[in-house]
Amino acid sequence: MTPAPDIFSYRKHWAHKFGTAPELPMSRAEMDLLGWDSCDVIIVTGDAYVDHPSFGMAIIGRLLESQGFRVGILAQPDWTSAAHFQRLGRPNLFFGITAGNMDSMVNRYTADRRPRSDDAYTPDAAPNRRPDRSVTVYAQRAREAFKGVPIVIGGIEASLRRIAHFDYWSETVRRSVLLDAKADLLIFGNAERAIVELAHRMARGEPLEHIRDLRGTAFMNRSLPEGWTEIDLSQLAAPGRARVHPNPYQAEPACPEGARLCREEGVSSAETDTDGQDARSPRPARATTAVRLPSFEQVRADPVLYAHASRVFHLETNPGNARALIQAHGDRDIWLNPPPIPLTGAELDRVYELPFSRLPHSSYGAARLPAWEMIRHSVNILRGCFGGCTFCSITEHEGRVIQSRSEDSILREVADIRDRAPGFTGTISDLGGPTANMWRLACRDRRIESACRRLSCVYPDICRNLDTDHAPLIQLYRKARAVPGIKRVLIASGLRYDLAVRSPAYIRELVMHHVGGYLKIAPEHTEAGPLGQMMKPGIGAYDRFKELFDRASREAGKEQYLIPYFISAHPGTTDEDMLNLALWLKRNGFRLDQVQAFLPTPLALASAMYHSERNPLKRVTRNSERVPVVRGQRQRRLHKAFLRYHDPENWPLLRQTLKDMGRAELIGNGKRHLVPSFQPVGTGGVPESHQRSRITPPSAERARTGRAKPSGPRRPRSSR
Repeated sequence: MTPAPDIFSYRKHWAHKFGTAPELPMSRAEMDLLGWDSCDVIIVTGDAYVDHPSFGMAIIGRLLESQGFRVGILAQPDWTSAAHFQRLGRPNLFFGITAGNMDSMVNRYTADRRPRSDDAYTPDAAPNRRPDRSVTVYAQRAREAFKGVPIVIGGIEASLRRIAHFDYWSETVRRSVLLDAKADLLIFGNAERAIVELAHRMARGEPLEHIRDLRGTAFMNRSLPEGWTEIDLSQLAAPGRARVHPNPYQAEPACPEGARLCREEGVSSAETDTDGQDARSPRPARATTAVRLPSFEQVRADPVLYAHASRVFHLETNPGNARALIQAHGDRDIWLNPPPIPLTGAELDRVYELPFSRLPHSSYGAARLPAWEMIRHSVNILRGCFGGCTFCSITEHEGRVIQSRSEDSILREVADIRDRAPGFTGTISDLGGPTANMWRLACRDRRIESACRRLSCVYPDICRNLDTDHAPLIQLYRKARAVPGIKRVLIASGLRYDLAVRSPAYIRELVMHHVGGYLKIAPEHTEAGPLGQMMKPGIGAYDRFKELFDRASREAGKEQYLIPYFISAHPGTTDEDMLNLALWLKRNGFRLDQVQAFLPTPLALASAMYHSERNPLKRVTRNSERVPVVRGQRQRRLHKAFLRYHDPENWPLLRQTLKDMGRAELIGNGKRHLVPSFQPVGTGGVPESHQRSRITPPSAERARTGRAKPSGPRRPRSSR
């Protein structure tokens, strides 16, 4: 992987003379107090403005400020007219548009497509302060406000929609958000490298339409640039034995583990090596090679081609070997440059140590901001996740390469929270990020990492090239606890227990000092079918972790419990799988209050499974593996009802289902039964004896089963 210039090595823009703003301005009055006549960049966001490093708009805004640019914020603007988008005047360089920390559709609707009653990223959790598909709406209004100003879109919503994608809310395949938003450039993934270089080049007078070489960006194009080679993967591979081609990484060290998994997962030479070219022909340079995906029109009409495109897309996500991607939309192409080069530890340190106030903007007064309240005393220590869970969007946005901050930088932020955070009582609420325990974990050989095309470093087994040493993390925990004034450090981020069991010493440290009575982990399921489609470890890894957790708790003299998360209705899940999960929950004494129903997010591999009923984890053909998919509200409600088998409201539905499945022996009043044969008065709707049909009408069933309320933003897995 070729090193990239340090993002802090650029000569500062002339406006650095204005100094650092106490908070980035949201009004002309604030601009006047700072002595600004205009903004260089205006960031439009669907979230309330919180000047904290857990909020994307704050990171990008403060980073551009550190480069000498004047940055204004339009937070949750009124999108019904262009007037609000004119509040800060015309930006000198561009509008930067983001939906916020969450996809706006995930933020506004449940997995059952019902509107949510609150929004944790809005003052006082008020709903309806952002539009559906916020990036598109904001970009259109910004264009109306100031014609001719370049529009740059980014954030997770834009990242997940950078090519043709399945849209769960309309049950259709939609085209790239670039076209709908009429944007000039899309920045996907972590945007620091691209946004800094873009701003400096535009400030020097380079037109945005000429800037086409930034990694991590997408734009519209009409022809292949001179000197480039196109590899056409827009059609399914012809049936038959694939030709054997030379190892494309023959100049690099071999990765036997990766090669074995490629064979087992059906990664063909057409996907990974010479892409169907004659083995005797010269190999094109990867830096000037673009892979053509099936067009928008093709994937919209053919779900199998959609699954194929999803597979090819995910095989081109390693920044060490990814090639550019092309996807036709009508007579024009969406061009995706390779993903951004991850930030170095030193760069990440400086990003997180920018002069954040760590507070919501002063204009919100005493309003509550639940998302900020949850993370205000937490510290991000890493980015990325190499788990590759198919339902999670971290891979598509942050990537699989772990980017870790230094120990010193983390400890400085802990001390900064102690000294400046209002209401701090001595407890750090979390040291983590996408995962709790991937800090400093990486491939043992960077050259192998750059050549690898595995979709996960831990599935089906932990790669032997992966360093799983938790000793540095244990040391970090101890030093964080030793900071004067710190009473306790909790770990609230998602824990990869399949990695943790490799280090019993880590589990002991965690249990002894960092668990507040309960530890949330996510086995997601117990059965091999759905776990295989999720790329999650078997339930045996959970059993082993629980054994070590319970033993360490006893040794510490503490009564502590694991709280497992499970997903219902995930592709690959049958009614029998959910029944087995419900029986496992009852045997283990779990009564879940809240459950997570599968929500297909754009670009996720699990969403491709849901839409196509094919498995893109293996080579996709017309006759490739079919995946059982849960469709329709009745079956989705049934799967959630299995997770809440103890709720009397669900008993009529479960009784009928058990009878239909031939498992009526599970109905009764003993310990071995799943649901009782009686129905408490006032629950479950009409008594079964009075029901006229075996299938309850959807309207009545909806009134009976209800829905689980979300537990608030799950950072950063809210993208699930």
